[in-house]
Amino acid sequence: MAMIPVLLRLSQEGHAADTAAAAGEHASASPFTINGGLILWTLLIFGILLLILAKTAWPAILKQIEEREHRIQADLDAAARANADAQALLAEYKDQLASAKDEAAELLAEARTAGEKVREEIVAKGRVEQEALLQRARREIELEKDRAVADLRREAVELSLAAASKVIERNVDSEADRKLVTDFLARIPAHKS
Repeated sequence: MAMIPVLLRLSQEGHAADTAAAAGEHASASPFTINGGLILWTLLIFGILLLILAKTAWPAILKQIEEREHRIQADLDAAARANADAQALLAEYKDQLASAKDEAAELLAEARTAGEKVREEIVAKGRVEQEALLQRARREIELEKDRAVADLRREAVELSLAAASKVIERNVDSEADRKLVTDFLARIPAHKS
């Protein structure tokens, strides 16, 4: 860095000498006139500055650029991983959703099957109960019919005995007489209804 003021001083001294020499020529100089000394010193200073920058500033600039490039690459890699994770989660959720839909359909089918089975069981149980009620009603009807027939026979025996006793004018009340009328009525075929 101490070299820069020295170079500038040298450049100014060289420029002063060139200026003095050019002062005589100034009257004939145009803006497009090439000054060899000025070009030489400009190139020399540019080269020295380029070397100084190459030794000091250029590595720092390259390091910053490389760090930035690594950060950007790391961010891109993280974004790619996050995208891949999101895609995997999306695929997993889609699989779970499809599985849940399949399970729901299966449960619905099982519920329908179970409902049909319960309905059939209830209908079958109702039929069995209906048949049992019909059988019980038929038995009760038969029992009542048998009782009514027995009551009618007893009544017929009593009426027959009463009529016979009036006819014969004697009291037919003995057990033998009852037996005789009961046997007679038993031989009469039962009236079917």
